[in-house]
Amino acid sequence: MTNPTKLTIDIYSDVMCPWCIIGYSQLQKGLAQLEGEVEAEVRWLPFELNPDMPVAGEGQSEHIARKYGRTPEQAEANRGQLLSIGERAGYSFAYAGQGEPPKAWMWNTFAAHKLLKWALIEGGPQVQTGLKLALFDAHFQQRRNVSDADVLVELAGAQGLDPAGARAALEDEALGVIVRREEAAAWDMNISGVPAMVVQGKFLIPGAQEPEVYANALRRVAAKLGAAA
Repeated sequence: MTNPTKLTIDIYSDVMCPWCIIGYSQLQKGLAQLEGEVEAEVRWLPFELNPDMPVAGEGQSEHIARKYGRTPEQAEANRGQLLSIGERAGYSFAYAGQGEPPKAWMWNTFAAHKLLKWALIEGGPQVQTGLKLALFDAHFQQRRNVSDADVLVELAGAQGLDPAGARAALEDEALGVIVRREEAAAWDMNISGVPAMVVQGKFLIPGAQEPEVYANALRRVAAKLGAAA
């Protein structure tokens, strides 16, 4: 029996992006179909959907109305559709806290991207993925402020990362330069929306796809690599 092909999947993503967690959930289902054929190492790269978002953030409904010109009724209909798609993918966007859910909010994510880059350097891809999923949950399910340093440090600590190191990372200007460079690289590859998955540094799978689409694309990449070996 041949050994599975090892692939690296870099996912350009933003914490504010519901399609990114949907895409990741679908990717995991696709990888399950390739068990024994492909082993994937997932890394997360930065992409800001709203790089000019102020520190104070913006209400989600107001943001959608301003950015996309949708009425509150249209926004609510889209949210219902998103909840349904999320459930099918295996991710719940429903509020998981106690009592009445607080107002949904959009935040600046530059600090979160710096922390994710540090988590990759400090703990490796699995630790970084754990933090990324915790950030998605904090934003979508707990409606926490993921631009707040205390929240970010707490989430990092819960993943086994050093809280003091996490706080230092948030203040590290060199990490900010790295994040800006990686964001620019996405634009250089004509990536203008997320999720965007880059396999082995050169094969692009754009958007949130069905599990079978991911499985078929990864199988083709593995075959190309095998033929070139």
